[in-house]
Amino acid sequence: MSDQRTLRLGTRRSQLAMAQSGLVADAVRRATGRPVELVAITTHGDISREQLSQIGGTGVFVTALRDALLRGEVDFAVHSLKDLPTAQPADLALAAIPRREDPRDVIVARDALKFTDLPRGARIGTGSARRTAQLNAYARGHGLDIETVPIRGNVDTRIRYVQDGALDAVVLAAAGLNRIGRGDEVTDFLSVDTVLPAPGQGALAIECTADNVALIAALGELDDPFTRVAVTAERSLLAALEAGCSAPVGALADLLADGQIVKEMRLRAVVGTTDGTRTVQLSTTGPVPETHEGAVALGRELAAEMLAQGAAGLMGERAQ
Repeated sequence: MSDQRTLRLGTRRSQLAMAQSGLVADAVRRATGRPVELVAITTHGDISREQLSQIGGTGVFVTALRDALLRGEVDFAVHSLKDLPTAQPADLALAAIPRREDPRDVIVARDALKFTDLPRGARIGTGSARRTAQLNAYARGHGLDIETVPIRGNVDTRIRYVQDGALDAVVLAAAGLNRIGRGDEVTDFLSVDTVLPAPGQGALAIECTADNVALIAALGELDDPFTRVAVTAERSLLAALEAGCSAPVGALADLLADGQIVKEMRLRAVVGTTDGTRTVQLSTTGPVPETHEGAVALGRELAAEMLAQGAAGLMGERAQ
């Protein structure tokens, strides 16, 4: 690109969002040779104290950034991919999905405890129905006695609940803690066999207007094809379940390699009631999809199997 104007990157104001956007800004500067400035935008999700499920799920973090894009106030925006609604607006392009960070959930607990070492009646904070459902299901299946407590707030606020003694532990995303340099505060990594992450967790989405062909091409330098195909399958499953970003759905597509050669992709997914009494968990393995349509089909096929086993009845109110 010969244009050397400063690119304006729209981001939420939270510490995590600013850190993520800073990493993307550095990568865009290297790829394009153009200066990039961060434009911090306040979203309704950042200022509301209500539970996310009551204000429209994590999609509320996305709307203000997309509005700024469409008004021409910013040139591109960075989202946590797991916050993006599954339907992509025609006037916006998902220009790049960079290589994914660690998708796992983690525990930050008092006294550096592991999840399975928490005392009986341990109070575990999370704002996620997905995490609540899977933690309660695991506890029921393994004779653990825990209480899940709904919380909101940024990383500092959540960890402070543990430091102040209000909670025994909180559940957070490994990717977020790593990006803000606080990975050393993790006391336990939750295996994906225990808690499947949110569809797209650990991945970032870089979005711009669909008519900005030159910028789409430049941002495309940051795209990681394997990450894109994996999260496309995960989000296709979420869409086929007609579930919103805040529904109790976990999904993860793994790329299975033989040495250095990626051979297959395994898609695992779970839906459960938040009390952990009922879950539907399935997986499928096949060749790595070579097209967007192939990845979408994989997600839809697994979702259809889950719906056939009663998944719809476990999600509460389905997304409209």
